[in-house]
Amino acid sequence: MLPISQRFREAVDFTLDLHGDHARKQGGVPYVAHLFSVAALAMEHGADEDVAIAALLHDAVEDRGGRPTLERIRARFGERVAAIVLACSDSDAVDPNCKAPWRERKERYLEHLREADADARLVSACDKLHNARSILADLLDEGPAVFRRFNRDETTLEAKRDSVLWYYRALVVELGARGPAHLARELGRVVAEIERLAAAAQRPA
Repeated sequence: MLPISQRFREAVDFTLDLHGDHARKQGGVPYVAHLFSVAALAMEHGADEDVAIAALLHDAVEDRGGRPTLERIRARFGERVAAIVLACSDSDAVDPNCKAPWRERKERYLEHLREADADARLVSACDKLHNARSILADLLDEGPAVFRRFNRDETTLEAKRDSVLWYYRALVVELGARGPAHLARELGRVVAEIERLAAAAQRPA
């Protein structure tokens, strides 16, 4: 991957242009912090330049314009980067309000992940691991209220929590079966701790 090329610097600028006004669901942390973290994890686990760029842009189609954004990525960074980004997206709708229901999108994502190549699976694993670590940190700080920010289709905190746990358990199984195994193991450890804390919070004091 090193040295950092001009192309990678352009990808960083493109990421900032797309997500510069975008914040995480909790605390107002700039969303690019997540994107840079995913790219860093990918590079730490052997990503080449295309894969690292795709890691930076993995949420661009899903969250910043759908198919037209994908075409911009393809034109600027090539077919391989675009293919990885598309594989890591659970929606390519231009209007976020037109996305399919949460459970449907996640089930479709899991199905597609079974057929995805090693590059897309690496980016997906890094993305889900960083998200799970963030959920765990917020769960330690906030308690079960952290689950309120997930799955707008569910109305109760318990249903939102169960949806999140279902999804991350399924990701652990899928990534564990087909790799990258080392990241799947780490994701499994984080998810197990989330489950432990969520279960403890349900017990009477």
